[in-house]
Amino acid sequence: MNWTLEVVVVPVSDVERAKAFYGEQVGFTVDHDTKISDELRVVQLTPPGSGCSIVIGKGIVEMTPGALKGLQLVVNDIHAARVQLVERGVDVSEVQVLGPQGARPARAGDDLNNVGFVFFADPDGNGWAVQQITSRS
Repeated sequence: MNWTLEVVVVPVSDVERAKAFYGEQVGFTVDHDTKISDELRVVQLTPPGSGCSIVIGKGIVEMTPGALKGLQLVVNDIHAARVQLVERGVDVSEVQVLGPQGARPARAGDDLNNVGFVFFADPDGNGWAVQQITSRS
């Protein structure tokens, strides 16, 4: 039996601002924006190529906006992903290599497979990592 993760709810304080950030700046596809009532609104967005979406909205989660940390996206070229985020106005870290001694800036010639990362946060402070994976064991 497969158990697939389909949706992660991300707590935000301003639905329109978060929808613009994830849709226009980060580049997620807006799958739907459904206002059920004045107290309930659901916006689903999906990263390109992902089988899992995020949901933001009003009246759907009791978490404090900005409380979600450790969300992770995977790409095959961390440098290209960082350039795309910067071009779209996202405040994103430099490329880092995470290893046994902690994090260090990436250097030319580094093999970034599985260890290359950049980090960013949404306007509420929900934290994201982007990891380069070009091959898996």
